[in-house]
Amino acid sequence: MTKIAVLYYSSTGHGTTMADIVGKAAEAAGAEVRVRHIAETKDPATFAENPAWTANYEATKDLPAATGDDIVWADGVIFGSPTRFGSTTSQFQTFIDSLGGLWAQGALANKAYAAFTSSQTAHGGQETTIVNLYTSLMHFGGVLVPPGYTDGLKFADGNPYGVGHVTGPENKNEIDDATRNALEHLATRVTGIAAKLAS
Repeated sequence: MTKIAVLYYSSTGHGTTMADIVGKAAEAAGAEVRVRHIAETKDPATFAENPAWTANYEATKDLPAATGDDIVWADGVIFGSPTRFGSTTSQFQTFIDSLGGLWAQGALANKAYAAFTSSQTAHGGQETTIVNLYTSLMHFGGVLVPPGYTDGLKFADGNPYGVGHVTGPENKNEIDDATRNALEHLATRVTGIAAKLAS
């Protein structure tokens, strides 16, 4: 059975929802799936006045956190991170920076990789966040599996690099059908390519 790891960081919960959609779609495509959040590195006191961030932290803090072993285990990995100034968050990058030992062993290579992100605005750095993340995955020797326009539904969400969600200025926009469809397509595509690589 193809193994897919969905490893994500989320502050206000949009990434958690996106990861759940991706994980369920990969399972529906026949994969064994691990969905793991990337641990929060900030003191909860620093975001205590942000109800959404606090709620997501409380909901996920006791769940299994992502480790490098989840990548080693997987045939395909789908990463998720909000965008911060056109790149991934510091929490996400801390996780990536912890993988040097596995990288040196070649344990991160030859797997299918893709990504999703979110930002408050439509032009808030979603594409550069995904492309910057893919640069790290090229260092891994990973096989990038962007969605491109491999299905007509991609013309609705318009992101050939991965999937992006616009949360709105108050971080309250729910995931719409176009984004949900794009997430499900991404998961199905990565699962299929990962299966071919694993065989």
